Formats: sequence, structure tokens, C-alpha cells
Amino acid sequence: MSEYSPYEARVAVRSTELTIRGVAYHINEWGDPDAPLLVLLHGWGDAGLSFQFVVDALERDWHVIAPDWRGFGRTHVRAAAYWFPDYLADLDQLLEHYSPREPVRLVGHSMGANVAGLYAGTRPERVRAFVNVEGFGLKDSDPADAPARYREWLEQGRKRPSFTKFPAFDDLARLIRRRSPAMSMSQAGFIARAWSRSGENGLELRADPAHKLTNAVLYRRAEAEACWRSATAPVLLVAGKDSEILSALGDHLAEGNLDLPFPNRETIVIAGAGHMVHFETPGPLANAIEAFLAPTL
Repeated sequence: MSEYSPYEARVAVRSTELTIRGVAYHINEWGDPDAPLLVLLHGWGDAGLSFQFVVDALERDWHVIAPDWRGFGRTHVRAAAYWFPDYLADLDQLLEHYSPREPVRLVGHSMGANVAGLYAGTRPERVRAFVNVEGFGLKDSDPADAPARYREWLEQGRKRPSFTKFPAFDDLARLIRRRSPAMSMSQAGFIARAWSRSGENGLELRADPAHKLTNAVLYRRAEAEACWRSATAPVLLVAGKDSEILSALGDHLAEGNLDLPFPNRETIVIAGAGHMVHFETPGPLANAIEAFLAPTL
């Protein structure tokens, strides 16, 4: 029997399926469909269901949707590789389904926030407001590294990568809590269940191992910043005070100086949180989201 007691959700989640560009997308959904729409986008290796703690902390009524990106969670894809433009196109069709006539309120974490940031500049008329949680891009790349990067990608592709498997559920829950010690045991157990399934040789993660392949295309920060500059929606930049992201990007993200070129931006740094802000401080994050979005209602 697990030592991680079940987490008791305040708001019940519903699971729906939507075919997007040939992929059967799993959508986590909370609240009244007639309430204002709030779209939550998870990060790399995560799943939409992990926003449950934030949803439970929201004070007003929302219609919340949180997709599992292709190849993560319960959106099953066995791809040779994954490309960022696919996430943009998937998001565009998701929003076309749920809000074909009205611009939307987006909240993204990490990879999900990077996708949303590109989208906010690519289709500015479709975004009413954007909360960017720890999705501040990567360090710029050197074009001279392209030959080695392509070579690395080709060589990695000869042997399919794999994710770590866990002997038992509690082993994964323990790892999650060790990385985010502010979580309760029941919360860590909830995330472990959201991230895993039983396999032939133990517990395996709900993620396509092809996500681990090095991206063949170098990250060009100037292109991301060009998209950010084209965004017209108000943007809230949220960082965890203890996040490694703050130091990793140097002057771009020095505390109190989240110097990203969104034209209409505000910044907050949440104490007691690392990179996984939605795990470690869901209450303060929910408060920040609702305070920022209040003028859009």
C-alpha cells in the first residue's frame, strides 16, 4: 500500500478527446463551459492534469482547459521527432475549437509558456492576455555549432532513447517531492499518478522517449524575441524566486529585471518557488493569475 495518500481535489476534472491535426489530443477540463475560458499549457515532461492544484486555488468560476501536448500525458504519439512549429499549429487549432470568435486568456509554464509566447506574437489578435510562468526562452546559440548539432541529432536517431522506469509508484512520488519539497505527500502522489502508468518492467512515464532527442535546429533567441515584440496582449511574467532559470539566463532574467521585450508586460517573482511554481506555490500563483486577468473580464 502506498504511503502517499490520495489528493482530494476541490474541483473535479473531466477528460475529453479532440482530434487536432491527426492527433487524438487528451484535454483536461474543469468548471462550467459557460464560464470565462482559461487555457493552461504545461511544460516539457509534464501533463495538463498537474494544474489541478492551481485550479483548486482559483477563487472565481472559470472554464479551464489544459491539453496534454502531443507525446505527453495521455496524448499518445509515437513520433520520430518533435518540432516546435507543431505545438504552435496544435495550439492554434485547439483555440479555434474552444474559442473561434473571441481572443483567449493563456497561462503557460516553461515549454508551454514558450509556445504561448511565440503564438502571442504570431497571432496577436487571438490572445487577450498571457501569463508566462518560467517560459523565458533559452540562451542564444552560435551558428558555428550547426554541423555538430546536426551530427549529434543524426547519431541519436539511430537508437531510440528511453526514460527512467521506476520499481514502484512510491519511488516516483519520492523523487517528485525531493525535487519540489514544498509539495505535500498527497500532492506528490497525485503528480506521480498523472505522470505514470504500469509497464512490463515497472512504472513508466507517460511521455514519448523521442522527446529526449536533441533538437536538430539551433535555438535562435532573436527569432523568439521578434515574436515577443509583436505581441499586443498584456503579459505577466512570473518567476520562482528559487528557480535555476533566473541565474541560467543571466542579464535577461536577473531578479527584478525580467527584461523580455513583450511591449506590455508586468513582472512578479514568487517567494518559496523554484521552476515548478504550479507545484510549489499554487495558491500565490492562482492569486497572481486572477488579479492580472481581472481587467479582462
